[in-house]
Amino acid sequence: MPRQISYRWRLRELMAARGMFTVAELMPHLTERGITLSSSQVHRLVSGTPERLSLPVLATLCDILDCTPTDLIATSAQNLPGRRAAGEEAPINLAARRPARVRLTPEG
Repeated sequence: MPRQISYRWRLRELMAARGMFTVAELMPHLTERGITLSSSQVHRLVSGTPERLSLPVLATLCDILDCTPTDLIATSAQNLPGRRAAGEEAPINLAARRPARVRLTPEG
């Protein structure tokens, strides 16, 4: 059965829980741990959901926020309904598709 996996990036929530509300407050913590990102890169990291993230940046964020990757990335999965195979379509009601038989009677 196919599954749909989704995730939620919680960096902004965890920053707020620790009293950090701006990118400027996060940047010095990154720099002192050897991560050099521009302010626009950090802004995108905080305000959006990254498609890709390097492990050193993830580890540094976890160290700064005193959390685990599981705290930063909340995942969920759900089963999707299976797709029907070519022969598994709903049965066709032939009686509904067949024209009604015409009965001819003499006029009179």
